[in-house]
Amino acid sequence: MKNVSFEIEKGELVGFLGPNGAGKTTTLKMLSGILTPTSGKVSVLGYEPIKRQKEYQMQFAFVMGQKMQLWWDLPAMESFLLNKKIYEVSDEDFEKNLSEMIKLLDVGEIVNKQVRQLSLGERMKCELIAALLHNPEVLFLDEPTIGLDVVAQKKIRDFIKKYNKERKTTIILTSHYMEDIAQLCRRIVIIDLGKIVYDGQLEDLIAKYAPNKKVTIYFEQEISRKQAEEFGKVVEFEPTKVCFEVPRSEVKNVTGKILASDFEVGDLEIDEEDIENIIRHIFTK
Repeated sequence: MKNVSFEIEKGELVGFLGPNGAGKTTTLKMLSGILTPTSGKVSVLGYEPIKRQKEYQMQFAFVMGQKMQLWWDLPAMESFLLNKKIYEVSDEDFEKNLSEMIKLLDVGEIVNKQVRQLSLGERMKCELIAALLHNPEVLFLDEPTIGLDVVAQKKIRDFIKKYNKERKTTIILTSHYMEDIAQLCRRIVIIDLGKIVYDGQLEDLIAKYAPNKKVTIYFEQEISRKQAEEFGKVVEFEPTKVCFEVPRSEVKNVTGKILASDFEVGDLEIDEEDIENIIRHIFTK
């Protein structure tokens, strides 16, 4: 790691991005006290993680998509009860938190099934419950949707978003799925080769590295390329479907001009540059 420095406010949900080997998981392990930094200082909730004080360990949770904390041969509920004892959760809080999360994640029928019998998506839901039963102040999520199908990914994302909004839990999320970042994070930190290359708002990153939008017009009648080029820069052309590359500030004017023309428009689409392409562009630079 090389001069990696950042601060996260209470309740923030921050995306932590970078290619394989960039140092994402290493950073999370230092924040959780698993690894010792060779230099510099790490502070979370006022604690130095590597000291592994009980007071700190009771206030954070770490979920890794490729590692499991649930007991493989036991029902997930047995792991929940074990964590209840470890984190000294009262009977009242345990019942309240458990029932809320079971309802949110719709896992009432599986928590008493042997973990080895669960699908990957079902297991990840139970992993989240096990990690959150003690209502932590800070949550580290390392690839929580890895390997899941798109339906399971969305359910996990919806849960994380709702949980963060309701509990104000501070969350650091790493993911290779850009949809996770786009749907959950307003702020992102990009790390590469152990250095931070961007720390700021996602929308600012998009505005800087994707100054244009893609406007697709579906015409009711055929139009020539020359006629289409009167409205702007054409990047894809078919007689009844034309894609324009339009500066962000001009999208309203260009679409208004097209809609007010003599050409009848059947449909219109306005698309952002794919975030994954933006991140890839930054790394290649």
